[in-house]
This record gives sequence, C-alpha cells and structure tokens, in this order.
Amino acid sequence: MLAGTKAQHRAALLAARRTVPHEVRAAEALALCAHLDEFVAPDDTVCAYLPVGTEPGSLQVVDRLHDVCARVLLPVTRTGADGEPVALLWSVYVPGELVAARYGLLEPAGPVMASSALGDADLVLVPALAVDRRGVRLGRGGGFYDRSLPLRQPSAKLVAVVRDSELVDELPSEPHDIRMTHVLTPKHGLCALANTE
Repeated sequence: MLAGTKAQHRAALLAARRTVPHEVRAAEALALCAHLDEFVAPDDTVCAYLPVGTEPGSLQVVDRLHDVCARVLLPVTRTGADGEPVALLWSVYVPGELVAARYGLLEPAGPVMASSALGDADLVLVPALAVDRRGVRLGRGGGFYDRSLPLRQPSAKLVAVVRDSELVDELPSEPHDIRMTHVLTPKHGLCALANTE
C-alpha cells in the first residue's frame, strides 16, 4: 500500500494535477470521448458528471454520452439542515441548459429527481483523484458519492475516471468505501478492476 493518509494522497494528487498543461488535459478529454463508443450502449442510462478544475474529462465527454446513450443524468448537490452532504440528487442533461451551482459546479437547469434515480443507471461515471487495482477509489473527501453509491443497482458498472498515472496498485480504504468495478483512462480506455470486496 502507498504510504500516507487519504488527506496526504489527496494533497499530492491535486498538486500533480495542477502541473498538467491545459493542452494535455484537452487531449486526454478527447481520448476519453473516443473510448465511450466501446462500452456505452444506445439504451443505457448513464449517471455522469461535469469535471471541475483539473478533473479528467470535459463537457465534450458529457455531450458525447448524450449522443450515444438513451439518457444522461448529472448530479445536483445539496446539504442537509446540519450543513452535511446528502446523497446526490439527479437531473437529466440537456445540452446548453446548465446553470452555475455551488462548489464551482454546473448543474442541469431542469427538474430535479430524487437520489434514488441513481438506481436507474446502467453505468455510473464517478470522479476520482485515484483508484487502485482492487477498485478502491479516492475522492475529494466531500462524502457526496459515499452517500449516493449505495443506491446503485447491483449490476451497474461503477467507473472511476482518472488520468493514466492515477491508476495505482493500492490505496488506503475504509469499510464504507464502495469499490469501483471499472476504471476509464485516456490511454487504456475502460478496464475491469479486481474488486475483491
């Protein structure tokens, strides 16, 4: 296992991402788009996300999903009365109909569906700072996906989207972590993970 806490890994991975030139990130996003046809089916419902900052991907990835599958759902973030994150809500992606939201996110402008809408997804693309070969995902630590992923259907593919260098041998894990079934990287496309839960 890599030495260090989750917080230390997050800091190091975020710092490394900030050094990646814009041109490289743009090329990686195009490569991710090119892989989508390999594993997204026309009748799929896909829960995706719009990347923030240096996260892999782009609006082009979401637009391509919109072209190749039946329905794309994007997350809508909310917190409870105590200020703590709650399970993500979802809304159907319509190109050109996004609004600014908290955390620097863009969210669909249309009606919001319950958290349980995640259970309709055949495929869930999940933002990650890194993922290991066992499916352990390191997120940003906000807790939104930790609260949301238990609502998935058992057959859904859970796909961490990372840069090629962010697929690592082993990350620290906790009992509540939901393991990813697959990873999507610009160079290698979709790869199954060991997922030895």
